[in-house]
Amino acid sequence: MKQDNKVTNEFREFEYQGWQQSVDQYHASFGSLTSQTIETLLDVVQAEAGTELLDIATGPGYVAAQALKRQCQVTGVDFSEAMVTKAQQLHPHIKFVQGIAEDLPFEAAQFDAAVMNFGILHLADPDKAISEAFRVIRPQGKLAFSVWDLPEKAIGLQIVHEAIQAQGNLAIALPEGPPFFHFSNPEHCIESLAKAGFNNPVVQQIPLTWELETVDELFDAFYQGTARTGGFLRAQSEQSLADIRAAVQETALKYISNNKLVLPMPALVASAHK
Repeated sequence: MKQDNKVTNEFREFEYQGWQQSVDQYHASFGSLTSQTIETLLDVVQAEAGTELLDIATGPGYVAAQALKRQCQVTGVDFSEAMVTKAQQLHPHIKFVQGIAEDLPFEAAQFDAAVMNFGILHLADPDKAISEAFRVIRPQGKLAFSVWDLPEKAIGLQIVHEAIQAQGNLAIALPEGPPFFHFSNPEHCIESLAKAGFNNPVVQQIPLTWELETVDELFDAFYQGTARTGGFLRAQSEQSLADIRAAVQETALKYISNNKLVLPMPALVASAHK
């Protein structure tokens, strides 16, 4: 997964600009979904009263806030100023700082544990970020990160990605990034953790359900609330965008239950100790 510096920097800038404009929609659409993995992340790193915990790619600070409820000593870090600002507004009693996951602004062995909730999917160099997490946690400390399962299982992703493949202009060139579903393969999680020096890596599947009010909300969640997929959608022509939206709506209708859109969205949680 190693990339040259130019490619890495271009993708990081693309993601940065995407998240700078996607904060509010992400919070509105994805917050209730991605928060469902938090307790598992905190459990596997044994977060408890007094644990010095680093929440990497904290976003709006959901994991950090739950860790604070466990009386952890929490620090959240994110590369997007807009995300850091949102997190600080939502959780004023937590320390949030700006910084990139691949070059964390912390001393070696500063934390007891580190977590990353879906953030690894948006990094230019995820393996370097795992190595950085290894550097900043203490011996015997744990790291845990979450990712989506394969798209054929995470139905919300499948619906949108298949609509793009069928109706979108695939010739649009965006900065190249790591394969989005690389870590959806548990073996790749284990390999990366072991390569960074972690011991006893394990991966578990977490069944999640995404409930949305309408099928339109699914399209809007990706169009306005994500960096990579949203960036691709925002580069489409009006006609292509309308065709993609229509395809999403048509498929999503199959998942209406009790007047709500109910989508299976399983995730994987990978963890290991130093």
